[in-house]
Amino acid sequence: MNENFTINEVSPAPRKELVDAFLGVPTSHISDNQRRLEGILGLRRFHRSRKLIGTAVTVKVRAGDNLLTYKALSMISPGHVLVVDAGGVTNNAIVGELLMTYAQQRGCAGFVVDGAIRDSAAFLEADFPCYAREATHRGPFKTGPGSINVPVSIGGQVVQPGDVIVGDEDGLVVFAPSEADRLMSAAERTAAAERAIRDEILTGNVRQSWMDKMFAAHGLG
Repeated sequence: MNENFTINEVSPAPRKELVDAFLGVPTSHISDNQRRLEGILGLRRFHRSRKLIGTAVTVKVRAGDNLLTYKALSMISPGHVLVVDAGGVTNNAIVGELLMTYAQQRGCAGFVVDGAIRDSAAFLEADFPCYAREATHRGPFKTGPGSINVPVSIGGQVVQPGDVIVGDEDGLVVFAPSEADRLMSAAERTAAAERAIRDEILTGNVRQSWMDKMFAAHGLG
């Protein structure tokens, strides 16, 4: 193997039960149960509304170079998410319409790119989940170096190979598969608590019990 490249085996794709379980869970509820400290920041959505759920196949590339992105996509299985650490540099696109089309044929669940994409209209039209920093017309280089399935940094969040990625209109959260059951139970409790608060708000009462608890905790009375 060329010493410029590190290529590790990909992690298993997510179980269908896991994907189905998180389809209706907002990223905000997952974030609330990660102490509001975790999650990817600074990337925006380039598709319309499809939810992103899958397990990470990570790629670390030189800024503006996507050679190993091709290699990683040839290794994925349905349900994998391509997660590319391009250093947050947006001068050159890392993925575009052709790689999106190839990824769709491979069953890829979506792209998360800490860098730029191009052919943004194609992602919008296809509603293929894609999060990135910016769009640019400038294409990538293809010389390397790079690594596949190593820990990467995406928008201030360390992403490990095999981590679960969930994305919606509010952004992206990441967690280890071992955390899935805990987060699902916690998110269900959060949803129930928010439903109760919403029902109380709709009574029209100025005094609200959930507000009173918060005020009392800080001596506001």
